[in-house]
Amino acid sequence: MRFSLNRRRFSDLSEQEILALAISSEEDDAQIYRSYAERLRAEFPSTAAIFDGMAREEDGHRKRLVDLHRDRFGDVIPLIRREHVAGYYARRPVWLIENLGIDRIRAEAEAMERDAERFYLEAAKRTSDAATRKLLGDLAAAEAGHQTTAEKLEHDHLTDDTRSSEAEDAHRKFILTWVQPGLAGLMDGSVSTLAPIFATAFATQDTWTTFLVGLAASVGAGISMGFTEAASDDGQLSGRGSPWKRGFASGIMTTVGGLGHALPYLIPDFWTATITAFVVVFIELWAIAWIQNKYMDTPFFRAALQVVLGGALVFAAGVLIGSG
Repeated sequence: MRFSLNRRRFSDLSEQEILALAISSEEDDAQIYRSYAERLRAEFPSTAAIFDGMAREEDGHRKRLVDLHRDRFGDVIPLIRREHVAGYYARRPVWLIENLGIDRIRAEAEAMERDAERFYLEAAKRTSDAATRKLLGDLAAAEAGHQTTAEKLEHDHLTDDTRSSEAEDAHRKFILTWVQPGLAGLMDGSVSTLAPIFATAFATQDTWTTFLVGLAASVGAGISMGFTEAASDDGQLSGRGSPWKRGFASGIMTTVGGLGHALPYLIPDFWTATITAFVVVFIELWAIAWIQNKYMDTPFFRAALQVVLGGALVFAAGVLIGSG
């Protein structure tokens, strides 16, 4: 709260401070575009070239603003940045965006241009100097026209084949980093915990004990699978992406797979809980088959046969052991 109270209102800024804010904003945006370009250069060089071009555009805007400031106020530019002004649009940290995929980065760049256009339109209203008003209006038009610039850059750097190749690479990385480890975890969690959970259920017919065993098995398997996946491959040579992302996907989905048929045993009545768990197991196994078919191109009936047969065998083992 104290930080917020110490921020300046945009309406209280002088014309010199508005120019200084515009200069620092253009510097920040150029740096953000360069960060996106570096993030994408290895996998998506054509899109990286687009962001390089947009960064150069922002550098040109900054130079025009600096020249105007020098003509009107001299060489000393006040230090004022976005975070110093209440209500001024903020940029999301680069590290929150750059890991979300190429389409998300492109969408963020479009939002940046819209924010900058609104700023220049408001800033132009706050100045009485004709040259300053003209420049700010020109920059607002330039930001609005960046879509055209981006389209030209895309035309220069992104052919249909290049765009298709980048989309395929992005999809492949999504599959390798998130879907494949997550699917492996879901399968392991759903199938491997069947035996201990149902063995405990039929051996004790105590729902609370069964739930505790299921919770322990699910969480333990999730931790084990997560660390195993993260440690198995750093992703550099295989292209499978960040080991921590893969470990997170595998660990969480393993835990979810086990908890799915452990949670019904929070129901006090044994047979109600068990029948509910049967239904959940059925849904889990068919969900796994559907994911395999959609993302891994496995024929649905083959995937269903493999998953359901394997699950049925583990389930039967658990029931037989528990009943004995």
